[in-house]
Amino acid sequence: MTGLGVGRRMGVVSAVVALGMAGTVTAAAAPAQAVASTSATAGVDYATWQSDVQAVIDQAVPYVEQRTANAGDQKLAVVFDIDNTALETDFHAWYELPTPAVKASLALARYAHSRGAAVFFVTARPGIIASETKWNLTNAGYPVDGLYVRDLADLFGEVGAYKTGKREEIESRGYTIIANVGNNTTDLVGGHAERTFKLPDYDGQLS
Repeated sequence: MTGLGVGRRMGVVSAVVALGMAGTVTAAAAPAQAVASTSATAGVDYATWQSDVQAVIDQAVPYVEQRTANAGDQKLAVVFDIDNTALETDFHAWYELPTPAVKASLALARYAHSRGAAVFFVTARPGIIASETKWNLTNAGYPVDGLYVRDLADLFGEVGAYKTGKREEIESRGYTIIANVGNNTTDLVGGHAERTFKLPDYDGQLS
């Protein structure tokens, strides 16, 4: 994660905390306008990013279709990262909420859910903005069967280990994680998923 990526993510955190404390993060909030040309991250074009994300999701959809076809009594799940995986964090002004969904990821989540798979989100965001994050996800149209955020004990630990541990928790609830989707290697390392699908981060330019 680059310094710029950290800065943009902290901007999002600050915005949702401020809005949450003011009581203004509600379902009635007006939709914000997405940045449709380029992100604030230099050198990453929005249209190219959308195309590159879609190419990965196009591989995930037939796999989810095949894997859910004869699931029987299995409890299946898919896991998503949030920033620049489920939500367009770096391609949206940090002070405007809600952050829009990554359209291809939203379509995959809805499709998996329609075929009986639970949809979980495992994020490195701090627990202080858990409710605002869940509101943003549901407002963007995601089914949310579970949201895992970092509590105080996790905040300063290694992100990959934290996310692996949360997938283990999901498995301990009886789920088989058939797909794990993220844009950073820390979202995907550590196993506890049948397949991983890496969205682009352009060598760390996206958080």
